[in-house]
Amino acid sequence: MFSLLADPWFFAAALPAVILVGLSKGGFGGATALMGVPLMALVMPPVQAAAIMLPVLIVMDIATLWTWRGYRDTRLLFSMLPGGLIGIGIGWMTAAIVTDSMVRLIVGFVALLFALRYVQARLTRKERTSRPNGVRATFWASVAGFTSFVAHAGGPPYQIYTLPLRLDPKVYTGTSVLFFAVVNAVKLVPYFFLGQFDATNIAASFALVPVAVIATFIGAWIVRRMKPELFYPFMYAMVFAVALKLIWDGVFDIWG
Repeated sequence: MFSLLADPWFFAAALPAVILVGLSKGGFGGATALMGVPLMALVMPPVQAAAIMLPVLIVMDIATLWTWRGYRDTRLLFSMLPGGLIGIGIGWMTAAIVTDSMVRLIVGFVALLFALRYVQARLTRKERTSRPNGVRATFWASVAGFTSFVAHAGGPPYQIYTLPLRLDPKVYTGTSVLFFAVVNAVKLVPYFFLGQFDATNIAASFALVPVAVIATFIGAWIVRRMKPELFYPFMYAMVFAVALKLIWDGVFDIWG
């Protein structure tokens, strides 16, 4: 039952993975989060890696909720949460049909276009901003909930809607923390019914928790000290990196 905990290769892959995801959950950018499951998948099946990571994400969410308490845009949060839950439901219903590689390619290309549009705006000195819009919020939140469920890739669709709003970095981070904390908590139910948890995976998850919490606080410490003029270019760079990673993984899965 605890064979994973006796395997040094498990820790060689899982510890760096959890550190990268913890930095991201602390607010340090979405690209590092997407490295978690692929790193662990080097030594175990991807489905098992995702199952082990989800309880760790829940613990990270608890740490980040405390760290970023008081920083949130309540109106934005409530405009996106219904869509996020709809997306999880769609992911659950289509779990036997939609492949991870398909979702990675779709999200990757959308995120890449989004990042390139930002680069074009910076080059022409016409940076795009937008105002809150209920229809767009529901749509992109649904995509984020769906891709988070099927591929742990909810960050790029969420950022496509929220980054152009140009929130204060602390408010942006606090709101995203709350959104994905709810999404991850809700995902526990369908993951359980799909048979993604067993005693071995749960034991491995809890063995990684201390490292996850420390990395999360470090990520939050960094973000609190970043100025907006540095935070937003950095975040768009992370979206670009995420897009390339998703496209690469999707293509490799299909034709590799």
